[in-house]
Amino acid sequence: MRNAVFMVLGSCASLQIGAALAAHLFPATGSAGATLLRLSMAAAVLLVLARPAVRAWRRDQWREVLLLGATLAGMNGFFYAAIARIPLGVAVTIEFLGPLTLAAVLSRRGRDLIWVALAAAGIPALGWTGPHAAGLDPLGVAYVLVAAVFWALYILASARAGAAVPGQGGLAVAMTAGALLLIPGGLAGAGAALTSPHLLLLALGTGLLASVIPYTLEMSALRRLPRPVFGVLLSLEPAVAALAGWLLLSQSLSLQAVAGVAIVVLASIGSTVSSVRGSVAVS
Repeated sequence: MRNAVFMVLGSCASLQIGAALAAHLFPATGSAGATLLRLSMAAAVLLVLARPAVRAWRRDQWREVLLLGATLAGMNGFFYAAIARIPLGVAVTIEFLGPLTLAAVLSRRGRDLIWVALAAAGIPALGWTGPHAAGLDPLGVAYVLVAAVFWALYILASARAGAAVPGQGGLAVAMTAGALLLIPGGLAGAGAALTSPHLLLLALGTGLLASVIPYTLEMSALRRLPRPVFGVLLSLEPAVAALAGWLLLSQSLSLQAVAGVAIVVLASIGSTVSSVRGSVAVS
């Protein structure tokens, strides 16, 4: 079980290191170009590994996979647009409102909205960086709120696509579809930079760290860990993102912002534990 715990923590770290690495692409490619590169590289690797038998897919399978691709494009595109304007740790923390709200809605228990309210209460602290600070970039906050909605949609679409197409094949094709959707904006933002060997190598690292490695580690961990433990460990992601932003992007957070991150982490853990207790009570 200890190895599985390290797998989940490694997944969180890999994902946030990949996001921090992607931020280094922004000056040359823009956030849209970086998103296109990341999804394209991740899709290429997964297509080689999974080799999906797409010729045998039915129309309903294609529909679910393409819907998953659309949510991937929206979630990653808006998230990268957000971290181009606001700190990584802040963006991930706000984005957690998406799955938290979805969990509360799906539970159909009014008391689970308490966790969403607790997380929302911690958000204002994220923009407080001093008595005379201007606060967070409003457009960056708007982008990450849209990303939060797409994250919730991604969770729903991922479950449906996973049921329709078992294994990694569905995700590989979904990432390919997502990358295709991002081509217009990505090409417009990055232009000739998309053909730079240095940037392509950096994008490959981003795709591996932010997509392929986390997915592989999480799937391995899920086979060894109870889902409640897995969910609690994933709840630490905002804290990991804040640490990655500090170490790799020199994005220091005030004590108030750290408190805001902690509140959202606690709300996520509370939501996970509450959902488990609710499931036990129902059964």
